Amino acid sequence: MGLKQKISAFIYYKVLGWKTKVTVPDHPKYVICCGPHTSNWDLFIGKLFYAAIGRKTQFMMKKEWFFWPMGIFMRSIGGIPVYRNKQMKTTDAIASQAKQLPHFRICITPEGTRSANPDWKKGFYYIALKADIPVLLCALDFEHKRIVCHRTLKPTGDIEKEMAEIKAYYSQFKGKHPHKFAI
Repeated sequence: MGLKQKISAFIYYKVLGWKTKVTVPDHPKYVICCGPHTSNWDLFIGKLFYAAIGRKTQFMMKKEWFFWPMGIFMRSIGGIPVYRNKQMKTTDAIASQAKQLPHFRICITPEGTRSANPDWKKGFYYIALKADIPVLLCALDFEHKRIVCHRTLKPTGDIEKEMAEIKAYYSQFKGKHPHKFAI
């Protein structure tokens, strides 16, 4: 265990008192669907958790967070800016990258915002479908101070059915601000 992992584990488990309930295997490639996303603390807790278990992951975030000098920091911790106002093929580009790399892990919050939004974004699903990799359903459960990841989904293309299953999975967890989470 390296120094960064030891420090992260100490902060995550001892200082902050969070727990981990992860039963899914560590695949070499996957998309992490993470929710409920109701606070800026979600990124901090998630990155700390991943460092504590000795893994690295990228994440997608709106481009507004990538201003100078913040952009340098965001990219250094795995951030990928999302340009929502342009007609870009972001899911195609990221899926292509996933296919080419031996290891690929990216975390995406399906709500696309920290406010209540029942119309979840489907980019995480399409990236996994196009790259033929699984989606790990990871929950930030602030009520019990734990990160839970018990479910893996291999997208089949039946998006309506599978999005309903995903939303049902997340209905059992509470974000930092539960009133900002909508299914």
